[in-house]
Amino acid sequence: MAPHEIRRPFKRRPISDQQKRRELSLLRQTQHRSDAQQRARNLASSVISLQSSSPDVDPEILSEAVPELDEGTESESSSFDVRQASRLRGPEARKWFARQLMLPEWMIDVPDNLSQDWYVLARPAGKRCFVVSSDGTTVSRVRNGSILHHFPSALPGGARKKGASGPANSYSILDCIFHESDQTYYVIDMVCWRGYSLYECTAEFRFFWMQSKLAETGACDPPSFYHKFRFSAVPFYNCDQSGLHSAYTGSLPYVKDGLLFYNKHAHYHTGNTPLVLIWKDESCSQYVIDTDNNGEVPNQQHIVLELQEEGKLVTSDDPPVPFSCLNADFVKESGLSSGSLIRFAIGDGGLKCVDGRFEKADLQYIGVSNRARAFADSYSKIMFQYMARHSPLKVEDLASTISHENQQDKPPEVDMSD
Repeated sequence: MAPHEIRRPFKRRPISDQQKRRELSLLRQTQHRSDAQQRARNLASSVISLQSSSPDVDPEILSEAVPELDEGTESESSSFDVRQASRLRGPEARKWFARQLMLPEWMIDVPDNLSQDWYVLARPAGKRCFVVSSDGTTVSRVRNGSILHHFPSALPGGARKKGASGPANSYSILDCIFHESDQTYYVIDMVCWRGYSLYECTAEFRFFWMQSKLAETGACDPPSFYHKFRFSAVPFYNCDQSGLHSAYTGSLPYVKDGLLFYNKHAHYHTGNTPLVLIWKDESCSQYVIDTDNNGEVPNQQHIVLELQEEGKLVTSDDPPVPFSCLNADFVKESGLSSGSLIRFAIGDGGLKCVDGRFEKADLQYIGVSNRARAFADSYSKIMFQYMARHSPLKVEDLASTISHENQQDKPPEVDMSD
């Protein structure tokens, strides 16, 4: 894909309300004023306070009954205190920690104003995690709540050494991907810095802050006694022709796993958000289509849905998207219950959407999902995987959209002749 290449405008029949939800998310965040500072403090304390617990999360046992969190209620998540978080085990721990991360939707339609309102970056392959530095130590935890590393770092408050600057109660929270081959934490977002919450700052501000502040601490330096792992900010680009080309084909020190697209105006929203999107093809990711436990691509697409009351099968979205319904007798005979995660194959009938709304799916029952799963699949993931098998969204389609937007933005030529 050449950066100057101009193609016809890309158009695809709508298969979701992703663009409408993007607009609603932007509107909602301008109206919402939560206690972002308290949310950051709770998260930092929770991650650090759990460092003495076993890294291996017991998938079965809750040490104490803890109230179930409503996935769609941000205020509950932000006020969930350290004592409750430290008692979580198994699925509850996985759900709580997963909800602290901002999770991208899969790109199933091209956003409006892609070249003006969005950044693009090449996502490093590896383990997504929160890294928290506080009280002379640094802890990284993956989505299921397990400790990945407990180590000293050059981040503010990240190591016990003389001459460390900043207040004693200072803490920082980074959204990272740990890249195994070079033992580096690649920073894709900054949630908090020296106790200053960035939850309600735009991505434009967070990315600028991340690039400027991270290098000042020495966190990007090679490992040393007080700095066990190197950190590196992932380069981001304006999503114009040149930026898309750089992210897609540019040489980077890490293995790529798709492209991430951030709306410049997006706040750090815990959970799924349509203001951050992930897109993949075979040229920038080893795993575009989901594989089975043996690493092989199955002949049929497999999806995981959650069983709700009255046999309804739904996605993990908020609100959930209903896909089908199981017969009450079948549910009883199979020993299933509300909340069960169930795996299905999509049959020859495929998925059908009408006027941008999902209508029906040809589902074939496989069985209960692996217990390590914490959530059902999202609607955008199911649709992206279906498109990848049948009619993929290509990088040329993204480039043509950008070219078309640039053509529309050009001022009309003025005839100066008499």
